[in-house]
Amino acid sequence: MKTAIGTAKQKLIVVQGPTGVGKTALALALARAVSGEIINADSMQFYRHMDIGTSKPTVQEQSDIPHHLFSVVNPDEQYNAARFMLEARRTIADIAGRGKVPLIVGGTGLYVRALTRGLSSAPPADESLRQKLRRLGKDELYARLLQVDPDAAACIGPNDMVRLVRALEVYQLTGSTLTHYNRIHGFQDEPYECLKLCLTRNRKELYILIGQRVERMMQLGLIREVETLYSLGYGPELRPLRSIGYKQIGLYLSGTIPLSEAVSLIHRETRRFAKRQLTWLRHDSDTIWIELPGQAAQVDAHAKKFLNLD
Repeated sequence: MKTAIGTAKQKLIVVQGPTGVGKTALALALARAVSGEIINADSMQFYRHMDIGTSKPTVQEQSDIPHHLFSVVNPDEQYNAARFMLEARRTIADIAGRGKVPLIVGGTGLYVRALTRGLSSAPPADESLRQKLRRLGKDELYARLLQVDPDAAACIGPNDMVRLVRALEVYQLTGSTLTHYNRIHGFQDEPYECLKLCLTRNRKELYILIGQRVERMMQLGLIREVETLYSLGYGPELRPLRSIGYKQIGLYLSGTIPLSEAVSLIHRETRRFAKRQLTWLRHDSDTIWIELPGQAAQVDAHAKKFLNLD
């Protein structure tokens, strides 16, 4: 059975990149160029009442181009890669059924991989165990992983904190290695034909943009947004409210640190997060890298060639 855009497999365009790189603006322009609709793949933008700190597309942007899977759960509800995979696949079918092009946009690499390659049978996250592992630091985590799962250690490297924690979490929960689970699964569940575009910038320029973004969040009312979340009964112990921006403003509101320190920490942690995202994204050999701003025009060209719109 042929799809709406004429191939045996449904075609998807995936736009990824580190926080602050400019995914929203580029995705909006691309959606206009190819008659597309945007599906969120940012793990924090699924939550309601969290707009400023997650840099969601504005109300105007979401009205100009149809957006999906934004603000779909409350901060005290669970949202994970498995749920995203199911809901995104349903959304893709709906968009394609109307003759539009699905655009997956976001920086959460695990969610994109779940959608495009499936999930292994490895156990779900155990947040209490993760917290204990994070306290060990990257060097100790890497040393431990080298002992129990050297193949995973070789693939992950010593600086990817997120994946080091996940690999050791799987081993401690099950006694089997992440390599074992991945080998069984093979990540061969590929229901889509994908064009994966990863946006990047000169590191200095990216950090400047991140700084501007943090200052803009403060001006737009990030403090008021966190206060509103607390007033609605969503406390700082919730995972979404421990994310960058919300955690630091929460510490300020509790009197733990001054506002200047909170803002400084948001700057620092956002830069570190962007670096981790880039580390993850570099592991995907199928990705086409787009250096902004100079190569921005190549996005439309790649997309139109992929969709046979030339």
